[in-house]
Amino acid sequence: MAATTEAIALPAAESSAEAIVSPAPAKSSYSQILKSSALVGGSQVMNIAIGIGRTKAMAILLGPSGFGLFGLYGSIANLTQSVGGMGINSSGVRQIANAAGSSDTKVIAKTAAVLRRTSVVLGLLGAALLLTFSRAVSKVTFGTADRTAAICLLSAAVFFNLVSGGQGALIQGMRRISDLAKMNVLGALFGACAAIPLVYFFGQRGVVPSLVSVGGMTILTSWWYSRKINIERTTVSFLEVRQEASALLKLGSAFMASSLLTMGVAYAVRAMIMRTLGFAATGLYQAAWTLGGLYVGFILQAMGADFYPRLTGSINDHPVSNRLVNEQTLVGLLIAGPGVLGTLTFAPLVITLLYSAKFGGAVAILRWICLGATLQVVTWPLGFIIVAKGNQKIFFLAEFAWTVVAIALAWICLKEYGLEGAGIAFFGSYIFHGFLTYWIARWLTGFTWSTDAKKKGLFLLSLIGVIFVAFYFLPIIWAAVLGIVATLVSGIYSARVLVSLVSIDRLPRQIRKLMILLRIADVGQVAAAQVGQTY
Repeated sequence: MAATTEAIALPAAESSAEAIVSPAPAKSSYSQILKSSALVGGSQVMNIAIGIGRTKAMAILLGPSGFGLFGLYGSIANLTQSVGGMGINSSGVRQIANAAGSSDTKVIAKTAAVLRRTSVVLGLLGAALLLTFSRAVSKVTFGTADRTAAICLLSAAVFFNLVSGGQGALIQGMRRISDLAKMNVLGALFGACAAIPLVYFFGQRGVVPSLVSVGGMTILTSWWYSRKINIERTTVSFLEVRQEASALLKLGSAFMASSLLTMGVAYAVRAMIMRTLGFAATGLYQAAWTLGGLYVGFILQAMGADFYPRLTGSINDHPVSNRLVNEQTLVGLLIAGPGVLGTLTFAPLVITLLYSAKFGGAVAILRWICLGATLQVVTWPLGFIIVAKGNQKIFFLAEFAWTVVAIALAWICLKEYGLEGAGIAFFGSYIFHGFLTYWIARWLTGFTWSTDAKKKGLFLLSLIGVIFVAFYFLPIIWAAVLGIVATLVSGIYSARVLVSLVSIDRLPRQIRKLMILLRIADVGQVAAAQVGQTY
């Protein structure tokens, strides 16, 4: 879905088919959300650290023009994966989660076997697709056929990523959240270790090999963790493969269309910037895009890792599913708010540190992307209602409407405001997406925002809006001071609210000590929690 830009109950050893999907409890799921967010989010923090190192190295080694080339090749690979993958990453999670909910080991084994085989076939088809149209892609993207060979090599990355996507869907569908987190960290680490030397020694000629090496590391780590899942061996007939694959691809076609449209927008915007403003401007946009989605991205991945399977299990119980969406949205905003405010405030410093002084032109775009990324935190849980309902027609129409608006806004804003217009268009597209997904969710499940979500969400969104405007109308020093104060206030506020949503005794001892130090909780509360744990 458009909200899925560039989607912990059980330790891995204790996961079982019986325990994977159960009826949603009447009580709130804040503890579950925070556990899964902490686990996946923790791995994402490590991924961010690895990504920062990799991005910094790429920016220094390639400069704005080379970094723009890096972004274009990445968009080509993502677009091809969207077409060739047929949405199997997302449909596979749903099918595996449903099979696990049946508690039938044979059904789980059959679904897993078909998912694995289908992902390999689609990986081959995706690679063949890019090979076939490599010359045309080179001409459309770069205006010349000179990069045909590089695009042919990029097909290997497409194959690796599609196969690893199927393996990752199996891990996520079985709710092996711990393994999913480890897989993401190791894949990112090994990928960075392989990619940076290639760019160091070969410069821009090493960009595509670096993307292939990242895909190679991803497939190795996903294979390692998927093979650890204890699934009964079973023989699957050709008829069963065809039936199960048909179900996967039927549902996946909607996900494929969504992903294709989302990646198509990303590709189209970069291509428009490159054609009108040049490679350097494309590199600035890529830098802002990468950084703008860095912090919010780990929150969204934490949402999708556990929230999607849980919501799927209760989607026909509208009061429960609506409560889950409200709770997930509130937690997402509480976690995202301080980070977005910090990014808005320290954007020039962050851009210089993570890239170089040459990327200073990305600051204004970054601030607009931060606003759009904040809206993503709100629209993601709403979008999952449509996904969990499995209504392909509505899903596709919503994505198509967002795509038209996003590309139209990008075309208009780039003409009117130059490079900064790309950021404005991104923000505008998610205003439209928010209204659209809310209306659809209300129609499907009778969804409404809870009073708690509205009050706390509006407070954080208003604070972010005030700081954004401050940097346009106040002297830079006063805007920065106001931003620092707002970041601290939102951080303390979010921490206090999150603590009030979950029992203190569920938090690690080190965090409880930090809470006392920051006066987020008093000594009496923590002491009571420690006594409770002792006995």
